[in-house]
Amino acid sequence: MTQATTKYKSPLHEMTQTTASCLWNDSASPRELAYALEHGAVGATCNPVIVVDVLKREMAVWKERIATLAREMPAATEHEIGWRVVDEMTVQGAALLAPAFEAQRGRNGRLSVQTDPRNYRNPDAILAQADHFAALAPNIIVKIPVTAAGIPAIEEATARGISINATVCFSLPQCVAVAEAVERGLRRRERAGQDVSRMGPVCTIMVGRLDDWLKVVADRQEMSVDPGVLEWAGLAVFKKTYRLFQERGYRIRLLSAAFRNHMHWSELIGGDVVISPPHAWQKRFNKSGISVESRIDRPIAPGVLKALEAFDDYRRASAENGLSLEEFDGFPPTRRTLRQFIAACHELDGIVRDVMVPNPDL
Repeated sequence: MTQATTKYKSPLHEMTQTTASCLWNDSASPRELAYALEHGAVGATCNPVIVVDVLKREMAVWKERIATLAREMPAATEHEIGWRVVDEMTVQGAALLAPAFEAQRGRNGRLSVQTDPRNYRNPDAILAQADHFAALAPNIIVKIPVTAAGIPAIEEATARGISINATVCFSLPQCVAVAEAVERGLRRRERAGQDVSRMGPVCTIMVGRLDDWLKVVADRQEMSVDPGVLEWAGLAVFKKTYRLFQERGYRIRLLSAAFRNHMHWSELIGGDVVISPPHAWQKRFNKSGISVESRIDRPIAPGVLKALEAFDDYRRASAENGLSLEEFDGFPPTRRTLRQFIAACHELDGIVRDVMVPNPDL
């Protein structure tokens, strides 16, 4: 029997007990969060796609609540009721994480909730929603997209004492812009004599989504690379960014999201980072038998890096000056992700609409 099956409940649990790496659950579903907590999780993240997925799978739980909200809010639109559901899902998850929040003094134990992705160009609208979410519970962390408008919103939210989770992020230059914005916000609070010790900002790198995009590029351009090479793109960006963050002493952790294979977990073990897999991937990892050992500092094979350099968008993502602030919104993985998140918001409206105004033809 392996150590993970004797002393520890699972490989993920072993990671949380023996390394600096933290586990967060990539869902606000109470059922899925309970499983993650059992295996050592100390946080949770959410986004519009996840909310829609939870509603679809747990509609028996939420249908009557949506109907009740419609009765209680007779003038509300489906959009307004949908975001009330997001609020309530957030509060439920935050309550489950409250013990970890107190035990870890705010660094972990947070429920991450995403601002409306349709506001990605409007810093004032992002901040207004960030203020709203932060007031729902003391252990909220607010997701803000790493767009041209998102960077100033990240600084201002941090200066207001709101812990942020930078999302829609795929590249080293985006991460540096986030880290610098958070540092500016923290310094503003410190100059004003305000405490920052219980804040816990993180910067997500959606590792698998960069891989996804490069596979699209390879198909479009009829490029051929060795099998598995493109599975390393997001990891190469993550590892390089992690080293730079450690060298510069930024007060923000990196978070790995958008899982496509076990390396998006196993290759990052040992770093002072957050690993945030969905429920399905957690179960896979826990059944994998993969050894829990520090791999964050293991270099990626030079041949793999050389093959990745053939892709212009990889070079842009992996160089500190590869993207300007003005180019963040137009970076293809950003546009693809924003489109998916915005589509999920419209789908959320539709789910609520079907409860408020049932289709008479069905």
